[in-house]
Amino acid sequence: MAPDRQPLLEGELVRLRPMTENDREALFAVASDPLIWEVHPAHDRWKRDVFDAFFDAGLASGGALVIEDKASGAVIGSSRYDGHDPQADEIEIGWTYIARAYWGGTYNREIKRLMLDHIHRFVGTALFQVGEDNIRSRKAMLKIGGVLRPGTAERIMAGEVRRHVTYEIRRQGNLEA
Repeated sequence: MAPDRQPLLEGELVRLRPMTENDREALFAVASDPLIWEVHPAHDRWKRDVFDAFFDAGLASGGALVIEDKASGAVIGSSRYDGHDPQADEIEIGWTYIARAYWGGTYNREIKRLMLDHIHRFVGTALFQVGEDNIRSRKAMLKIGGVLRPGTAERIMAGEVRRHVTYEIRRQGNLEA
């Protein structure tokens, strides 16, 4: 069975729902903070033209989700399912960003727990590509139980070749809430 890559997911703190064209401005308002991207390989996603290309790719992927603060209903970020490989029984979770007011782990852990619990109904392994130098995201991956795979991959981001590492979380792994 093909995975549902645009579910409605709800936790105590957040609600995730399919992204639509109508979300562009609210998501740009979050993404336009340069500090969100300072250690990210695509460090210029705060710029309008770069963000618009990123947003369009998310829409085209068929797996982009909007993250809302459940208490206020405010749009606080986005994430995505993509790169489903049925033969390897894997899918990638990534392209995640949230407003700085929600940094610190609690929100990210719930977002990833909701996404993992959902997608592990369909695939055995979730993959996360993280910029090799993105220490903030690498620490976050360890906090949610990510296991580093050997090797690196190269992607072109912000017009430059950027090295990435891959973390995996298998179905049997559980996240600490």
